[in-house]
Amino acid sequence: MSGQPRALERVAAADLAVLRAVQSAVRSRTAVAAATGLSHAGEHAAAWIAVGSAGFALDRRRRREWAVATTAVVAAHGASVVLKRVARRHRPLEHTVSVRVATPSRWSMPSSHATSTTAAAIAFAPLLGVPTWPLVPAMALSRLVLGVHYPSDVTAGALLGAATTAVVRGGAARLSTRPAP
Repeated sequence: MSGQPRALERVAAADLAVLRAVQSAVRSRTAVAAATGLSHAGEHAAAWIAVGSAGFALDRRRRREWAVATTAVVAAHGASVVLKRVARRHRPLEHTVSVRVATPSRWSMPSSHATSTTAAAIAFAPLLGVPTWPLVPAMALSRLVLGVHYPSDVTAGALLGAATTAVVRGGAARLSTRPAP
């Protein structure tokens, strides 16, 4: 058991080192402004829910698919909020980290922005017909540039977003193949 705390300390040190390196490399006003814009768009998954709602309203032929995709985004965001309260990992507090945006809570693991963005990128890709995957690294990087997450927070968020989307899609597929009562 004595090796476990040391391993966790090494992971935490690597997390902080990567965060510092990103902040050192990406600090121009333009980059910070872009990261801030992404942050605001991703807050509470608002932009992604708006995209899903617009698709649902405008694309009558694929209304069910839009509903499933938007459900995946909402479920992913909800799951991240619940897991933050379980993990209770504080946001970066190191004096060498520049925090450049306000946050709604002090908890950082997993990143809700990375979670909902990953869910949206996966769920909306077949409906939008354009590559959505660039949103995932862009949002993840923005959270580091802004100093509000560690790399492991955004990685956990991306994994949670992908997993939640798979679960929601699987559940929707099972429901759609059920025989009528």
